[in-house]
Formats: sequence, structure tokens, C-alpha cells
Amino acid sequence: MREIIFDTETTGLDAREDRIIELGCIEMVNRFPTGRTFHHYINPQGRAINVDAQAVHGISAEHLVGKPGFAEIAEEFLAFIDGAKLVAHNAGFDMGFINAEFARLGHPAVGQEWVVDTLALARRKHPMGPNSLDALCRRYGIDNAHRTKHGALLDSELLAEVYIELVGGKQAALILDTASAGGQNGDAVEAAHITVIARPTPLPPRLSEAERAAHAAMVETLGEKALWRTFSTE
Repeated sequence: MREIIFDTETTGLDAREDRIIELGCIEMVNRFPTGRTFHHYINPQGRAINVDAQAVHGISAEHLVGKPGFAEIAEEFLAFIDGAKLVAHNAGFDMGFINAEFARLGHPAVGQEWVVDTLALARRKHPMGPNSLDALCRRYGIDNAHRTKHGALLDSELLAEVYIELVGGKQAALILDTASAGGQNGDAVEAAHITVIARPTPLPPRLSEAERAAHAAMVETLGEKALWRTFSTE
């Protein structure tokens, strides 16, 4: 199962008018990060950055001079997400911007069936909240001390860890046989091989003969139908 954890930073809150200025993605196969990422800063094509939005992500218009427009990275992005579920926190916001950018290029929108919203997952699992990304990092002990402002790739990396916890904890990401994952994505994950080596000499018993005799005497007092007799070593 291939999933793309992603986040966007934008010039503002209105997907009809505002534009994506940063897009960051993390690839996961069977809930295991593969190391493949997609990240671009994007020129908003003349759209000014709202001062409140800039206070959140810290990206200025000067930083985006010379960066590609969304049209220039669209095909690369489509290839990266092809066939994968898209996972985002408050996904309605991010997908609204993604599909608005696609609409400007005449590309079909991404269907809701391809989208997983971790905010909805968190609200079901923790109905009393809070369920912001920062709050979930604190809840699950995920270190986000280096996060002073929002950033699409950094937030995607944090969300990948949060997502694993939301869907079952780190045990859900432990892959003992990843042959199927490798079949879906050649450079994804190498199979893990575990070899159990027998001890050359068994460990000595932890019970002394006196303790064994005392236990046997106790069992004799319990009656013929005692369950302990089932485990008798006699």
C-alpha cells in the first residue's frame, strides 16, 4: 500500500484566488517511510502573500523569485502521487488548493476517495482534543522542537510519524516481510530477514528442587479436578 503524506503552504486562505507557494511530500509503503520525497517552493505568479499567512510559514515574495510556477512542477508531482493515497492534516484545505491549481491547468480534480484526513482520524480517536499537528506531536512524544514556523516538508515528516500512531502505533510500521512493498515500488524497502539462533547450552532452571517439591505438595491439596494438575510435570 503506497501513501503520500503531504502539506502545502499558501499565499492565503482562499483556494479560488490564493496560490500554493510550497509543496512537500513523503512517500510511505505499507506505513513505512521509503526515503523518497517531493519538495518545491513555487512562484505564486503575481499573487501577493497575505501578511498573516507569511507570519505562519515565514515565506516571503523575495524567497520565491525565480522559483517555478505550479504548471512547471505539475507533471513531476502527478508522477510522484500516481496510484497513491494522499494523506494530509485538515486535508480539505490542502486538497482545495491542489485541485484549484489542477483546474487552472485543465487537469481533473483528485477524487475524495484518494484522500485521508488525519484531522478527522484524530478527532475520532481523541474526541476531547486538542488535535492540531503540534498537539498530536506532544501527545505521541514526537520531537518537534526544531519547528519554529510551518514548512511543508517538515510538517509532512512530522505528520508521517503522527499518522503511524493514529492508525495503530509504531507496531503498524514494523515490516518483517516487505516483498510486496518492493513489488509496488522498486526502491522502496528492502526485506528484513530475521534468523533465530538456538542457544548452544540451555539456560539452567530457575526453580530449585525444593521449590518444585513445595509446589507439587500444594497442588496435591487442591483436589483431583484442580487445573494445576493439567500442568503437572509428573
